[in-house]
This record gives sequence, structure tokens and C-alpha cells, in this order.
Amino acid sequence: MLAKYWKKIGLIIVIVACLFNVMIKLINKLSFDKEMLSSAQYMQDQSDKDNKDNKDNKDNKDSKNIENNTKNNKKMK
Repeated sequence: MLAKYWKKIGLIIVIVACLFNVMIKLINKLSFDKEMLSSAQYMQDQSDKDNKDNKDNKDNKDSKNIENNTKNNKKMK
């Protein structure tokens, strides 16, 4: 009897597994508000990090320019 109905039994098992998967995702889904807040916080953190990196790079370039100007002034004297 199992040989006769194995395709139907397999299909039922797959359908039940898919339904469980969908139900678990719906139950554990974050609310839209929480998702937007976490996305906004992540983007703000990335922006702050980029701004800090750019500022550090600018400060390093400025200090190197000052050092080079000092060296050039000493050579001129």
C-alpha cells in the first residue's frame, strides 16, 4: 500500500514542512517599527564611523604637511 501512495505521502510531508516554516517565520517576525529603528541606528553608526575615519585621515594629512613645510623651511635656511 505504501508503494502505491508514496508520491502523495511525500507531497503531504513537504506541504506540512512548508506550512511549519511559514508559521515560524510569521511568529518570529520583528515588527516594522523595530526593523526601521534598527536599520536607522545601523546607518547612523556607519555614518559616524565614516566621518571619524575621514576626520582622522584629514588630521594625518595636515600634520604631514606641517612636518614637510618645517623640513623645507629648514633646508631653505
